[in-house]
Amino acid sequence: MATAPAPELLTDHRGNPKPRVESSLTYAQARLGTAFHEAGHAVLAMSYGFPVVSSEVIAWTIENDGWGLTGNTVTAPSEVHAWRYAAMCAAGALANVRYLMIHGLWTPEQAAACAAVHDREQAIDTLTAHGFPLCLDHVPAGGKSWGQVQGMAARKVGHLWREIRTVAHAMNENTKLTGEQIAAMTGLTNAPMTGGAA
Repeated sequence: MATAPAPELLTDHRGNPKPRVESSLTYAQARLGTAFHEAGHAVLAMSYGFPVVSSEVIAWTIENDGWGLTGNTVTAPSEVHAWRYAAMCAAGALANVRYLMIHGLWTPEQAAACAAVHDREQAIDTLTAHGFPLCLDHVPAGGKSWGQVQGMAARKVGHLWREIRTVAHAMNENTKLTGEQIAAMTGLTNAPMTGGAA
């Protein structure tokens, strides 16, 4: 394992530190869970038409015998509909929880640790800034609640579970996958980058 990742990978879109969550999972179990989280983002992004640049698990050593885990999925700007963007943000936590359930690791505490509040807050802030009201605890006029977005994402995660599982296991083994690698292993199409990006 490496040393701690770049500081920007440990902060949310507002620049605040992501919360540190203690886990009773082993390193291997937590790493695979993180891979499922990132695979959820990447597969839904690709299925919705977002160009996916890469998706990865990032692990590092803390003190003598501890470890830290995070992940990063990079997509390129696109004209994908707002609610699909929000569902893509929600998909990581849902894929991680589903992984826990399938592997007999689910507990209320482990499920709570998968919440990924930073993904939810990024979706709310981004959509609200673009005129799409998204609220945590109610359905705003002309918008959606986070629960509605989670419902959209849960259906899509269920439909694409084979692809998410394939990507998660490959990511766990290889650490980082490019969008083209994800497209090749899932049969999904990775939308071309716009504006000349490589």
